[in-house]
Amino acid sequence: MMFISAVGMLNALGAGADEVAGNLQRGVAPGMRADSGWLIGGKPCWIGRVEAQLPAVPSRLAAHNSRNNQLLLAALAQIDAEVQLAIARFGADRVAVVLGTSTSGLDEGDRFISGDSANYHYFQQELGDPSRFLADYLHLSGPAYTLSTACSSSARALISGQRLIDAGLADVAIVGGADTLSRMPLNGFDSLESLSSGRCVPFSQQRAGITIGEGAALMLLTREPQPVAILGVGESSDAWHMSAPHPEGEGAKRAIQMALQQAGLATDDVGYINLHGTATRLNDQIEAGVVSALFGDRVPCSSTKHLTGHTLGAAGIVEAALCWLILTRDLPLPPQDFSASTPDSTLPDCGLLMVPAPLARPVVMSNSFAFGGNNACLILGAL
Repeated sequence: MMFISAVGMLNALGAGADEVAGNLQRGVAPGMRADSGWLIGGKPCWIGRVEAQLPAVPSRLAAHNSRNNQLLLAALAQIDAEVQLAIARFGADRVAVVLGTSTSGLDEGDRFISGDSANYHYFQQELGDPSRFLADYLHLSGPAYTLSTACSSSARALISGQRLIDAGLADVAIVGGADTLSRMPLNGFDSLESLSSGRCVPFSQQRAGITIGEGAALMLLTREPQPVAILGVGESSDAWHMSAPHPEGEGAKRAIQMALQQAGLATDDVGYINLHGTATRLNDQIEAGVVSALFGDRVPCSSTKHLTGHTLGAAGIVEAALCWLILTRDLPLPPQDFSASTPDSTLPDCGLLMVPAPLARPVVMSNSFAFGGNNACLILGAL
């Protein structure tokens, strides 16, 4: 069995476990706000921004200087003691780094092309850069690579890190991901008419698209027993459509069923489901149908993207970190926010939380469903 020995996180809810946990419990996200300067023509939009001051990239790694890597450094700083102990114990060649991203340092490339920056290197935006940067920063020589499968990227990074340890290629793994606000994805989703004009409202009748956020989270995986374990994982690729989910949610179902089977759990053993819940018309409709078909309305569930924004390639690990907080801090389950909207009564009943509730069973599931039919499901449990 694989365990999580340390977690670092920052997103629109705050920086660090204490701040994120406190704001998650209150349902308050300081970084979620309206902003301008991102969309073509000066059109305003909502974003989820990390408000914390970020550490500087060392001069020896100046070619990797990006906000994305600064987010990683901020998450790493929160677990640095545990990481250094692992390196000292197992050696630099036995610590793996597997990360997920969809933007990397794309914003730095955009600013260079726009004439807003003179200091640019392709490393800053290359998709493989986050893991290479973190491995170089820590002077590691073990396996290090980055996955980019859109919104499932960092969930898959966790799965891949676990596999490296299971295969004997590493003793511990630093897994996670980061994504940064950038004009290209914001305008891309806007061109798809999938960007909400206000803060996103998953599973509501008025939902009109996503709110994009930025964030990062890192986890240290180990075989040594810890309070929280990875009970099961599942992944699938239905390849139905470049951007739309399978109409019957077949790939999503397979990922969830695979995770349950690996964990040796029945659907009623799960205490909470963190839904992918992007607030697009199709995603919420299909996911509600999948959860209803597999779990009925017996398992409480909600999407937390109205509090973090959709952090794209970092979403899987950002939301897994929230699930870890729920398990380790005994937090009430976060309800879906319908304070400024109404629930979509046409969706299948899937157990959406309307008010905070205690976690009845110490097992939580987190879904990440991506473009191209890439699906991932993580099940964490407190032991």
